[in-house]
Amino acid sequence: MRIQLVRIAHARGGDKGDKADLGLFAYDVATYAVLKREVSAERVAAHFAGIAKGKVECFPLDNLLALKFVLHEALDGGAARSLRSDNLGKSLAAGLLRMEIEVPDDFPLRHPGPI
Repeated sequence: MRIQLVRIAHARGGDKGDKADLGLFAYDVATYAVLKREVSAERVAAHFAGIAKGKVECFPLDNLLALKFVLHEALDGGAARSLRSDNLGKSLAAGLLRMEIEVPDDFPLRHPGPI
């Protein structure tokens, strides 16, 4: 089945200059395995096409059950230079949770209802 990440994970974000730093966190080991398989740098770059104009890097953090993504050239020059509203990393972390992935039909959802 196809679901949004918000139903199985949580995210945090920050920014530095024109880079957004996003952390995608699993609640358990099984979910982390799905995230590692389904949420790649390429898929995140496609999800943020038009926003992240530079490369997207992914760093698995196995000990935290998390994936760290760095989106280069994603903040329209940075918070002090941009005229874009809500351009900071926190907004992009919320946007990441809207990304859809495939999971098995019987996969346990953290938030089973509509979000």
